[in-house]
Amino acid sequence: MIASNRRARHDYDIVDTTECGIVLQGSEVKSLREGRIALQDAYARIVDGEVWLFGVHVPPYAQATGFGAHEPDRRRKLLLHRRQIDEWMGKSQQQSLTLVPLSVYFKDGRAKVELALARGRRRYDKRRAIAARDAARDTEREARAATRRGR
Repeated sequence: MIASNRRARHDYDIVDTTECGIVLQGSEVKSLREGRIALQDAYARIVDGEVWLFGVHVPPYAQATGFGAHEPDRRRKLLLHRRQIDEWMGKSQQQSLTLVPLSVYFKDGRAKVELALARGRRRYDKRRAIAARDAARDTEREARAATRRGR
């Protein structure tokens, strides 16, 4: 795991996820191997039948200068099968869903992105989710305490 977008799980209800490849330049791969990437404001869009990742910041690799350097905030192409793109495009348009990257990681030496089809949460939904999580945590804590006491 190189980076994860923890904010996305707070701001969105995750409907579906998939793993996809990402097209990178050589200096970007070296920056990723150093763990230098920011996913906070990242999102994906389907443009002309291709999936593009916007808002990802990959700082330039220190030893890459001039010709080998890359633009830190450029859009990056994501690699998905045609039927997956068509399916997600239909879902996102019909149900007003967003494509959000959840994490970036290496798998078998290749950079991968976990992409999610997500629905935005409203402020009261966030509060409700936090309250439900706290309640579940409290009941679990009470159950563990009860088993320790021998009930």
